[in-house]
Amino acid sequence: MKTYAIATIPGDGIGKEVVPAGRAVLEALASTSRGFRFDFENFDWGGDWFRAHGVMMPDDGLDAIRNKDAILFGSAGDPHIPDHVTLWGLRLKICQGFDQYANVRPTRILPGIDGPLKRCKPEDLNWVIVRENSEGEYAGVGGRVHQGHPIEAATDVTMMTRAGVERILRFAFKLAQSRPRKHLTVVTKSNAQRHAMVMWDQIAGEVAAEFPDVTWDKELVDAMTARMVDKPATLDTIVATNLHADILSDLAAALAGSLGIAPTGNVDPERRYPSMFEPIHGSAFDIMGKGLANPIGTFWSVVMLLEHLGEFEAAQRVMAAIEQVTANPALHTGDLGGSATTADVTRAVCELLQADGRRQAA
Repeated sequence: MKTYAIATIPGDGIGKEVVPAGRAVLEALASTSRGFRFDFENFDWGGDWFRAHGVMMPDDGLDAIRNKDAILFGSAGDPHIPDHVTLWGLRLKICQGFDQYANVRPTRILPGIDGPLKRCKPEDLNWVIVRENSEGEYAGVGGRVHQGHPIEAATDVTMMTRAGVERILRFAFKLAQSRPRKHLTVVTKSNAQRHAMVMWDQIAGEVAAEFPDVTWDKELVDAMTARMVDKPATLDTIVATNLHADILSDLAAALAGSLGIAPTGNVDPERRYPSMFEPIHGSAFDIMGKGLANPIGTFWSVVMLLEHLGEFEAAQRVMAAIEQVTANPALHTGDLGGSATTADVTRAVCELLQADGRRQAA
């Protein structure tokens, strides 16, 4: 029997509620499987750790999780700590420290969820957004001078390298190649950003030549927002820079019904380091501790985690349970217009997995 070592990092806010829910789903799955089990280790890094130690995670924290098979993450963000401290001190420290350069965000309208695009059929919105996750606008290059004076100045420099752009575009083309439509949209802004984005466009054309079976097109990021709303069926796989994809993927989640259902994987495709899976909804301190958080985004992230481990049948079982739960309006949380609690949804998914396991064993 395989044993997978999983690091759980709830982080801040509702992360402390949805990550334990994700662990409960994995445990329910393992309890009905003869092929694998999970060995969990929890790390209480985040805002509370910062208040106690002055940092979001220990200086040697990466070494503590380096040999894990995967990481299940909650959220980083605390209203009493500056956002750049929480992000750079925890989530980005892990993503960049483990070179998780591909951020993958699937989006589709799940059964029972009424998205805001009334003319959009579920089959029209079935996308995967690939976000460059290691450089670009979030490279951390820049600075501030003359702080507090009238001549104060600040810069954030978008840093793109040929190696970084090539590898994310090649990853996106391979992903598009694996999907039925074999279509990729490359998001750009090369009309205004005439250096880094022009290089991005040039490299896209070069990499595209390696994938003759993939059709592709380019879209300026501002026009892309309109296309996602007006012509969702024209899109399938999407690749964009760190900042552009960060924004577009939140729009995509909203168009699919809620940020609460959206997952993501921070992936090291070369598997040199553990990859990290998380919901995209953030820490949501306004509902923290009330049992109102939607755990579906975490459960879908669990699906991605299982796929990354190669447990595709198990991933399909969890996805099927998720879809059965979202199809039932009585199990919708507040973000979907319902009154179900985090515990209600978690219990329902776990029970479905256990019942399915009993059927398979019979």
